[in-house]
Formats: sequence, structure tokens, C-alpha cells
Amino acid sequence: MSIQLKRIYDSVADDDGRRVLVDGMWPRGVKKTDAALDDWYKSVAPSSELRRWFGHDRDRWETFRESYRAELDDSDNEDLDALREIVAREDEVTLLFAARDTECNHAVVLKDWLEDAA
Repeated sequence: MSIQLKRIYDSVADDDGRRVLVDGMWPRGVKKTDAALDDWYKSVAPSSELRRWFGHDRDRWETFRESYRAELDDSDNEDLDALREIVAREDEVTLLFAARDTECNHAVVLKDWLEDAA
């Protein structure tokens, strides 16, 4: 099992494996035909309230990370279950996100959570 993170705006690569968009909203400026997605799991993204509160403010990163992990832990979400199954059975999975910040975004937290759950 290998989980990679990648901005959806980056080029598709041979080693991406299964490509899964994990944003709650469709990324601006990306055509669905160009995204080369295998799956889009909107409901695994943080709640709208948490996302708005965070606002990609690095000073709020640690609190956001803890809060989002708590949302994931408490979730009864079919998409999250499906994503966990994909990660368990696929050799390569790439979680796609739109955020500019590649170090402090929800996909980073989701990847860590999935690896911890495996």
C-alpha cells in the first residue's frame, strides 16, 4: 500500500495508481474529462464549518488537524469506508486535492489517518 498526495492541477503520471479526488467541491478550472479520476469522494472532506474556520491559516493548522481527525474518527461515512477499502487493496493510490498549500491541507491529514487505520 502506498498513498501519494498530489494537486489535481499537476500532470497525471504513470505511477499515480488509482486517482481519488478528496475535495468537497469540484476544483476551479479543471475539466472533468482532463482530471483522469477513478473516484471522487466529496464527503470525506472536512465539514464546511471546519474548512471555513481553518481558511488555510497555518496558525490554525494543529487545531484543524486535530479537529478533522476527530471528524474522521466519528464518521459513519460510506465514502470513507470505500476509500479505506481502496487503500487496503490497491498498490498505489493518489489522493488529489486543490489547495495551494501542499503541506497544510486536509489531504495530508486524511493520508495520515488512512495510514494509521491500515
